Amino acid sequence: MTLASPSRPTPPTERALRPPAAGRSHGQWAVDGRAPLNPNEEMKAAGGGLEVRDRIERIYSVQGFDAIPEDDLHGRFRWWGLYTQRKPGIDGGRTAQLQPHELEDRYFMLRVRTDGLALSTAQLRVLGEISQTFARGTADITDRQNIQYHWIAVEDVPEIWRRLEAVGLQTTEACGDTPRGFLGSPVAGVAEDEIIDPTPVIEEITRRYVGDTELANLPRKFKSAVTGHPNLDVVHEINDISLVGVRHPELGPGYDLWVGGGLSTAPRLAERLGVFVTQEQAAEVWYAVISIFRDYGFRRMRTKARLKFLLADWGVSRFREVLERDYLGYRLPDGPPPAPPTGPGDHVGVQHQRNGRFVVGAAPVVGRVGGGTLTGLADLIEQVGAGGVRLTAHQKLVILDVPEEAVPQLRADLEELGLSTAPGDFRRSTIACTGIEFCKLAIVETKDTAAAAAAELDRRLSDRPLPTPLTLHVNGCPNSCARIQTADIGLKGQVVLVDGEQVPGFQVHLGGGLASADRDEAGLGRTVRGLKVAATEVADYVERVSSRWVAERAPGETFAAWAHRAEEDALR
Repeated sequence: MTLASPSRPTPPTERALRPPAAGRSHGQWAVDGRAPLNPNEEMKAAGGGLEVRDRIERIYSVQGFDAIPEDDLHGRFRWWGLYTQRKPGIDGGRTAQLQPHELEDRYFMLRVRTDGLALSTAQLRVLGEISQTFARGTADITDRQNIQYHWIAVEDVPEIWRRLEAVGLQTTEACGDTPRGFLGSPVAGVAEDEIIDPTPVIEEITRRYVGDTELANLPRKFKSAVTGHPNLDVVHEINDISLVGVRHPELGPGYDLWVGGGLSTAPRLAERLGVFVTQEQAAEVWYAVISIFRDYGFRRMRTKARLKFLLADWGVSRFREVLERDYLGYRLPDGPPPAPPTGPGDHVGVQHQRNGRFVVGAAPVVGRVGGGTLTGLADLIEQVGAGGVRLTAHQKLVILDVPEEAVPQLRADLEELGLSTAPGDFRRSTIACTGIEFCKLAIVETKDTAAAAAAELDRRLSDRPLPTPLTLHVNGCPNSCARIQTADIGLKGQVVLVDGEQVPGFQVHLGGGLASADRDEAGLGRTVRGLKVAATEVADYVERVSSRWVAERAPGETFAAWAHRAEEDALR
C-alpha cells in the first residue's frame, strides 16, 4: 500500500558524502588548532566528559535530578552511558517540535558495555539484579553487544556502578564522543573454523584506552569491531574501524583493516586499506587510526564529524599514507581481503567447538531479555556447567562450552525463558531499535511493532517458507540504530497519511545487506518515492513484497538483487 507522507520528499538512500567546503576552519585539531567551533566542542573544552562521574557520585545522586546543570545532563552524562529517556505519552509527531527538556523524563537509559567478551554467571546475575532492582525489570540486548536499561534514577547510579564494577563490568564511554563498546566475534576462541582469536586484541585495547583522557574528546563517536571468524560476524562494513581475520599467504593469520563505515542519515560503507595487521600490531594500529580521527576529524559541524567524512575527503591512499608515515612510523604489508562468509553471523542454533563442547545460540524477541531472563540464564549455565554467554551484533546471545549431553535439555529450558534456539525465520532475522517507548529521537514505536510483525509473518509463511530468509530491521527515526539501509527490508519511522489522517508508519528501504552467505559484499538498500507503510500493515506489506519476489525472481536470484532491478510498482 502506498501512502502519502506529510513531510518532505524522500531523500536518496545512498549519496556521495561531501566533506565540508574549503576555505574556512573545520575544527581539525592538527590543521586549525583547538579553538571550539560549536556548543558541543565548547562544552568539552570547558570540562571533560569523564569528569562528571565525581559530580554524579557526590552531588547529583544526593540532591537529585533538579541539581543537574544542562551541560552535564545533555552532554557529559553520555560519557558514562547515561541518556535521559523519553517522557511517556508524547506523540511521535511532536518529536521534532519540542526541545530536549520538553521531551525528556526524569529517568535515564543506561548502557553497559560488554566489548564482545564472555559474561560469567556472576556478571549475568548482577545484570539481572540491577534490572529488577533499579530498572523496573527492563534490559535489552543492543546490536552493539551492550545491555541497555531504562527507568534509571540518578540517585541509584553510584550503587549500580559499584555492583557492575565489582564483577568487572562498566559503563565508561558507552556513549559520547569516545571509543564506544567493541563488537567482537561471539564465538571467539572456541570456534572450530576460527582464523584468529581476537580476544587478546580487544582485552588489550579496552584495558589501555577505555577511560583514557587522551581519547575522551573525539569529534564524535568511534565504533570498533574485531573478528577472526569466517562468518564475518561483527558487521564490519559499518564500523569506523574493523579488524577482520584473514590468512596471509606468507605471514599467516592476522587482520584486514577496514575504516570509515557508518550509517545514520548519510550512510557509507567502510573501505579496506589493503594492509595486513598482525595480532601483535593490532592494538597499535587501532590506536593510530583513532588518533588520526581525533586529530583530523571535522569538528565544526556535528553532521560531518564522523570518520567516514574524513575518509571521503582524503581517500584510501592518503589515509594509509598518513597512518603509516605519521602515526605508525612503518609500512604495513599488503594483505588479502576476507573470503565471502560461510554462514550467518548471529550463530543461532548449535555449533561444535574445537574442544568437543558446543556453542548454543538463542534468539530473544527483538533483543528484549529483562532481569528475570538474565538471572534465569545464569542458573541454566551453572546447572549444565557451561562457560559463559556472549552477545551478538544481531540482538542475540550464545552460550559457550556446553557439554554435549546437556544440549537437548538446555535448548528446552532456554525456550521456557523465551530464548529460542530454533526460531522462525523472521523472529531470527528481525531487529529493532528502542523506539518511542524510551527514545527522545524516535517518531514511532518499534519493539512491539517488530515483534508482532515477525510473529505474524512466521505464522503466515510456516507452510511456504521463502527461498532464503529475509532480514527485517525496524527503526524509530532516521538515525538507523537498527541498520535499516543494510537490511533486505528496512523500515524508517515517520508519520504517514492514511485517508487524510496522520498515523505512525515507515519509509521502506529495500535490498540492502551486509556480506553474507547469500551475497559476497555489502550494499545499501533503495527507496521508492512515496512508498510508506502504516505501522499496522507491516506484516501485510512484507508478505506482499516477498511473495512478489518469489513469483518474479530468476533462478537463484536473491531478494536484494531482485529489489534493485524490480519496477517500482512491484515493490509497493
